[in-house]
Amino acid sequence: MTDILLIVFAITVLFMSIANRIYTYINILIFQGFILFGVTYLSLTEINTWNLILIMLETIIFKALAVPLFIKYLIKRNKITREAEPYLPNFISLIIVTTIIIITIILSSSIEDTYLDKTYFVVALANLFTGLYLIVSRKKIIIHVIGYLIIENGVFVLALAVGNEMPMLVNLGIMLDIFASVLILGIFFNKLGDVIKDPDVNFLRKLKD
Repeated sequence: MTDILLIVFAITVLFMSIANRIYTYINILIFQGFILFGVTYLSLTEINTWNLILIMLETIIFKALAVPLFIKYLIKRNKITREAEPYLPNFISLIIVTTIIIITIILSSSIEDTYLDKTYFVVALANLFTGLYLIVSRKKIIIHVIGYLIIENGVFVLALAVGNEMPMLVNLGIMLDIFASVLILGIFFNKLGDVIKDPDVNFLRKLKD
């Protein structure tokens, strides 16, 4: 069952590469949050009340609800257009992300480590590098924020790849760091939105001291 969820998780990465609308990225982010809850729940060897609360807090409450809803608020508050405005055509992006997945599969097959779950490893690296690709290939700053969150999801899966016992405190620290970063970016967006609507990276490049 865990492998099926991870395969679905990898498919969401392919959908991101061809998505045009910002809300599509947000919906995929929500979907990934719920998948991560299922994967984490099935991966842990011991489930107690404390672990279950932390899992739900980090995946469902934070990743699937709080952050996506906050991003939707930023979009409405700053009247950001719904198009992601990629630099490259969707077909090229799909080829690039597919190539990323193939490379991660080849890389994982070359690693001999009994403590490393290769399925998790492939999905984690694919998510991580796809997040980086979204950041460099999309004009909208809000997509860069989403790409940052996609990278964090990849780091989360990577933590599961090295063992079934999830380092709860480490992931909780990552979650708090991401939460603070999103809040800071939200303040930045609100202030920037007072000056210019629908900001993208081209506008930032034109800014001078």
